[in-house]
Amino acid sequence: MICKVLKFPRSTYYKAINRKKSDREKFNEILDKKILKIYNDSKKRYGAPKIYKILEKQGIKVNIKTVQKRMKKLGIRSIVVKKFKNHKTKEKIQQLPNILNQDFETTTINQKWCGDITYINIPGTGWTYLANVMDMHTNKIIGYSYSKKMDKELLVIWFGGKNMA
Repeated sequence: MICKVLKFPRSTYYKAINRKKSDREKFNEILDKKILKIYNDSKKRYGAPKIYKILEKQGIKVNIKTVQKRMKKLGIRSIVVKKFKNHKTKEKIQQLPNILNQDFETTTINQKWCGDITYINIPGTGWTYLANVMDMHTNKIIGYSYSKKMDKELLVIWFGGKNMA
């Protein structure tokens, strides 16, 4: 009845219902399961080249392009962390005198401070920066600043509403 209304041949309908999977489709299903297992075991870090080599070691003969296509079809890709690239500034950097001369001992708080900048890579956002200031006597962080840019404003430490730069 439906075939008559849609003007669709009954033989095509029954052929589609009773169709068996080809050897290629069966192989692709097995390959997809193995690719997903290797991908998840690597904490989603491995891409097609590494997965291809592992499959090769397991005795599965497949082309790297096939692995790439199957990964694309599965919607998976390796997590790539871009390395930090240092960009030179055009401004001349003023060299300040070393007033501590490697003498880090103190007798009271707020006598000597030191600072540091930590580079943090966040997937999807990119590099972010955390600047902090530590009191050398108590070894406690007394101020910090977090930014997507590493500029002068990052080094301005705010706490208690006062600018302590």
